Amino acid sequence: MLTEFRTFLLRGNVVDLAVGVVIGAAFGAVVTSLVKNLLTPIVAAFIGTPDFSGLTFTINDSRFLYGDFINALIAFLAIAAAVFFFVVKPVNELMERYRTEPDPDERTQKCPECLSQIPVSARRCAFCSAEVAPGAAGA
Repeated sequence: MLTEFRTFLLRGNVVDLAVGVVIGAAFGAVVTSLVKNLLTPIVAAFIGTPDFSGLTFTINDSRFLYGDFINALIAFLAIAAAVFFFVVKPVNELMERYRTEPDPDERTQKCPECLSQIPVSARRCAFCSAEVAPGAAGA
């Protein structure tokens, strides 16, 4: 039983997941710091206040803290923008630069009958069984 447990723990996907969670938590702290210490003051420079938590209204003795919602919304948008522009876009460009496989459009063509993507060398469509000359299907 201990041998099975050790095998389970040392399987690649469990270790990869653990590393991903730890790195994700550390990266989350970095992004939160970026938003809190750099992006929020920029928003405050334009709007005048970095904290909207004091904004409220009351209806029938019920207090609505819409300022907290605005704070959360700004934080979410700032974090999403920071992750997109500082992580996703650069990584996508880096991956595109080092990509070695050919473009999918070079390996496939559209079937003239059903418009499904089929291999360029196909003689018959796998979806509708229409005859297709290799490399001659319409795009």
